[in-house]
Amino acid sequence: MNSIKPLALVFGGSRGIGAACVDVLARGGSDIAFTYASQSTAARELEDKASAHGAKVRGYRVDICDAAAVNAVFADILRDFERPLQAVIANAGINVPPAPVAQFGDDDFRRLIEVNLVGAFHVLRAAAREVADGGSIVALTTSLVRHAVPGVGPYSATKAAVECLVRSMSKELAARNVRVNAVAPGPIDTELFRAGKTDEAKQRSASMSPLNRIGTPEEVAEVVAFLVSGKASWVDGQIVQANGALV
Repeated sequence: MNSIKPLALVFGGSRGIGAACVDVLARGGSDIAFTYASQSTAARELEDKASAHGAKVRGYRVDICDAAAVNAVFADILRDFERPLQAVIANAGINVPPAPVAQFGDDDFRRLIEVNLVGAFHVLRAAAREVADGGSIVALTTSLVRHAVPGVGPYSATKAAVECLVRSMSKELAARNVRVNAVAPGPIDTELFRAGKTDEAKQRSASMSPLNRIGTPEEVAEVVAFLVSGKASWVDGQIVQANGALV
């Protein structure tokens, strides 16, 4: 008799670290639901790729800034997969062009707050209600919370706020044996990271690590997969920094 596979939900799963999480978790034996904001073609390609590992995989278009839409996707997943979620990964987020605080635009700051903090709050709040007892929640933040870099203060501030939510939730959900952690990557070779950067800028980022390279999405996804697995049963309320000794 076949055992029931674990079920994981990856918010922001159509590209970058999120897509790597979908692939790694599917290879590890989980069925996967994931969300995307606009790239439906990329979502369909990811469904096909992850399904090749023998997993049931389904993408859902969700705007995390819409609390009702976030709540609804959990109901949709329960209907479609007919079992509760064992893991929720809160990866969806944005960045904007860097600028000193003194010159940072109001609109860019509000966008960061609306997506990276308010949107993450919607996801984490719903995950806290819906994840199964004994399950796991992981949020993606950034090592730049602890490694200050000019121009990214507002972005890092939104991620620092998410880390505060994670630490509180780990205490709040402990009675249900739900573990809540964050992964805080350093520079990672994603489309978001590469956007607008010259080769010189990319090399500067690489040199921030004594390993003198940029990390890969798969390297971060493997850390996420560990945290949602039973192998991490004694890891709770932590910020795991996958950053090549940047911090």
